[in-house]
Amino acid sequence: MSRFRQAVEAQEFLVTAEVTPPKGGNPDRMLQVAQSLKGRVHAVNITDGSRAVLRMSSLAASVVLLRNDIEPVCQVACRDRNLIGIQSDLMGAQALGIRNILALTGDPVKAGDHPKAKAVFNLESVRLLKLIQKLNEGTDFNDKPLTDGALDLFAGAAVDPQSDSWSGLQRRFEQKVKAGAQFFQSQMLTDFDRLEKFMDEVASPAKKPILAGIFLFKSAKNARFIQKYVPGVHIPEEIIERLDRASDPLQEGIKIAAEQVQTARQLCQGVHMMAVKKEEAIPSILDLAGVKPVEGVKLPTAATR
Repeated sequence: MSRFRQAVEAQEFLVTAEVTPPKGGNPDRMLQVAQSLKGRVHAVNITDGSRAVLRMSSLAASVVLLRNDIEPVCQVACRDRNLIGIQSDLMGAQALGIRNILALTGDPVKAGDHPKAKAVFNLESVRLLKLIQKLNEGTDFNDKPLTDGALDLFAGAAVDPQSDSWSGLQRRFEQKVKAGAQFFQSQMLTDFDRLEKFMDEVASPAKKPILAGIFLFKSAKNARFIQKYVPGVHIPEEIIERLDRASDPLQEGIKIAAEQVQTARQLCQGVHMMAVKKEEAIPSILDLAGVKPVEGVKLPTAATR
């Protein structure tokens, strides 16, 4: 069983962090960033074509981490692969020792750097979760038996407690729980009153861990850029003003993120840290928030996976 899954089942306070795969064949920087998180997070998320921008495959990048004793959460988006490709990749993940999967629909192609690419979308996130359930039970999409063994994947999903549609948020969350989601990582959060309402009114009955998305704002300019160009994001003016007034905006951003981690600890079972191009600051955020290092267990060797 993966360390992350053990922590979920033991109801520990969970910490994950997001890392972007390389754009090219050299994984050194990704690996260096992930190494800086060792002992501070239960698992490292590897994105799958986030924002429809070309990167190394999440499956390959996850294997690189696993070989260096860093537990990955391999994101799988439905945008780029058909039913055959997705099932093949999930079988490959099992064979390579990857157990944690985050099921995503995927950002639209037009948002990225290859707008002429063809989107597939044979599935979306709920149907992908259902497919993983089938594979774990030993059958494929067509209910045919997996003659060489069932899978044992630990599937999670994304959630956005700040969604404009409360009824849509509730319906989608319940669908994902029913489809087999075992954990949820949220989009970037800035409204913690909204998170509290979501936990009380929607998430609590499901008894699945929710990891609040905590984003490191590096400057007021950075926050304004995200506010302008990332759909669905609302950053309170108070945060932007704090960053604007600070003599050291990055340190102020670290302080803000630490405060948000402390707030999230009172509301849900974990945090999902996002610090684009400043991932090495995540341990400082966790230290400031009073989050202790993770007590790890050694991952199985390749021979025993």
